[in-house]
This record gives sequence, structure tokens and C-alpha cells, in this order.
Amino acid sequence: MTDTNNHNKLRRNIEKQVSRMQQAEKDRPTILAQSAFIGVLALLFVLPVIGGAYLGNWLDSNLEGYSMRWTLSLLVLGIIVGVLNVYFYIREH
Repeated sequence: MTDTNNHNKLRRNIEKQVSRMQQAEKDRPTILAQSAFIGVLALLFVLPVIGGAYLGNWLDSNLEGYSMRWTLSLLVLGIIVGVLNVYFYIREH
């Protein structure tokens, strides 16, 4: 009696584990989905950096003399904004 009971218990456990493994395999993201996720992260980081650099360069070109103050300041600000964008996006997803 206990052998049959143990056998049934073992069988149910194995079936449950197989079911979990199959579900995990189905839920696994594809290469395309992973590539899209990385691409979105890259855009979320790079766009503020480039925008800050261009805006800073434009502001510096409108000032008298040689200056990189705005370019460097807005470049650093763009990096900070980009890092925060990536952080909040990853935290949300």
C-alpha cells in the first residue's frame, strides 16, 4: 500500500516539475524580444546624451569667445538623465 502511495506521489511530483519546465520554456523571451529590449535601453540612454551635447554646443557657439562650459554641463546632465531613464525603464519592466 505504501509503495503504491509513494509511487503515485513521486509520479505527481515529476509531472508537476515537467509542467513547470515546459511553462518556463514557453515564457522564455526570444532573441528578437531581447534585442528589442536592448535597443530601447540604448535609445533611452543615448538620446539625452546627444541632445545635451548638441544643445550645449549650440549655446556655446552663441557666446563670445571660446567656451565649452554649456557643452560639458549639458553632456553630464544628458548622461545623468540617460542613466535615470534606463534605471526607471528596467525597474518598470
